[in-house]
Amino acid sequence: MAYAIIAAGGTQLRVEPGRFYDINRLPVEADETITIDNVLMVENGGDISIGTPLVEGATVSGTIVSHLRGKKVIVYKMQPKKKTRKKQGHRQELTRVMIDSITIGGKTITAEQD
Repeated sequence: MAYAIIAAGGTQLRVEPGRFYDINRLPVEADETITIDNVLMVENGGDISIGTPLVEGATVSGTIVSHLRGKKVIVYKMQPKKKTRKKQGHRQELTRVMIDSITIGGKTITAEQD
């Protein structure tokens, strides 16, 4: 099972080919292909490549499936004995990305190879 750790949307994710992930909103239209160059680590059948800070020549390619919004989070602030209450909701804007392949050193790893 091959996987990579990437930095995308302000977070670090462990991604595998053939799976989809929700990351913070990317300014890319749906059904477009995206290539992520910020690869921090790649593991392929026991062969581990760790970057300092990025792995040279490693990329992760994926397809934008859709744009969506996350679960609603309620932020409730109050000060006791002051009659001060503030209730606010937030929904994070997300992008769903299907990971197609991981490329390292000219070798491409896809979901069919696992």
